[in-house]
Amino acid sequence: MESIEQLYTEAIHLLKDLIRTPSLSREEDGTAAIIRSYLEKKGINCHQKGNNIWCYATKYNPSLPTVLLNSHHDTVKPNQSYSLDPYEPLEKEGKLFGLGSNDAGGPLVALIATFVYFHEQQLPVNLLLIASAEEEISGKGGIESLIPELPEMSLAIVGEPTLLKLAVAEKGLMVIDAQVKGRAGHAAREEGLNAIYEALDDLLAIRDFRFRKVSPYLGPSKVSATILQAGSQHNVVPDVCTYTLDVRVTDAYTLEEALEEIRQVVKADLHPRSMRLRPSRISQTHPLLLVARSMGLETYGSPTLSDQALIPYPSVKIGPGDSARSHTADEYIHTDEIKEGISLYISLLENYFSHLIQTNA
Repeated sequence: MESIEQLYTEAIHLLKDLIRTPSLSREEDGTAAIIRSYLEKKGINCHQKGNNIWCYATKYNPSLPTVLLNSHHDTVKPNQSYSLDPYEPLEKEGKLFGLGSNDAGGPLVALIATFVYFHEQQLPVNLLLIASAEEEISGKGGIESLIPELPEMSLAIVGEPTLLKLAVAEKGLMVIDAQVKGRAGHAAREEGLNAIYEALDDLLAIRDFRFRKVSPYLGPSKVSATILQAGSQHNVVPDVCTYTLDVRVTDAYTLEEALEEIRQVVKADLHPRSMRLRPSRISQTHPLLLVARSMGLETYGSPTLSDQALIPYPSVKIGPGDSARSHTADEYIHTDEIKEGISLYISLLENYFSHLIQTNA
């Protein structure tokens, strides 16, 4: 078994290799090859679909529960405010600079190190690692494409920069296209039914709308009107007005429940573009939460989306780095944060495994 110090040293080298290799969403083949090569050199059998890499710590045993360790290796485009080369890893004053270093390179290499630490041990679970693609765009070629091929999971730990706090709930996203119908007529005469005025009632209702249920971790869900379109000529009363709603849904609702509450206050026909990006929450009685409390981990609700939204199993989000640094110019992570992340991941899983063994004894 490798020491945490050795795993940390390897994690920093791996992260530097990942930073050097552009990996925009849907273009992650280079980083996928690096991750796969690293794991295979450790004697770990890897599987690949698209640019997603996954592997089990030991031979899969269908009689055991499965625990997923997941983070992503795609990045957003570097913004124009960079003063450093985004693809040249720079280690300076305890920080490692580079695109994707914080989101989510640091959490990813820390989880890979954790997986390597456990991969030859006899575990009470099937430990599964997924380095996923297309997370930044919630792409269908990312982790969602793997779920049908994998066993049901009792727990997923998603690596994202959370300052090593445990996110036990995460907001989902639903974009709704709304259409209000009127009746066309000449603007000079009192003809027709103006779809803009009909939609105005809806927009005022949306402005004042409050969801009934409130999440203890994330507060209220929120709906915002963001796009409005109607009319084609100044002298024609428009017969159709469309608008778009951005709905941030907390763990207090399913997307279907949130949609139904909105439908009750508007005239428009509502058509969700997708019901994929679902809010998530882990039960307060889940064994991992019992273990986290015993370790004194701080818990919170996360307003930002991750692959949690596409994982239909109990999940938490935790990792080194700070979400406030994500997608910023001259992105960086403190190297000590990665070491702390490896140590915390290992400790959290060791305590979780011990709890499972004691419970099943």
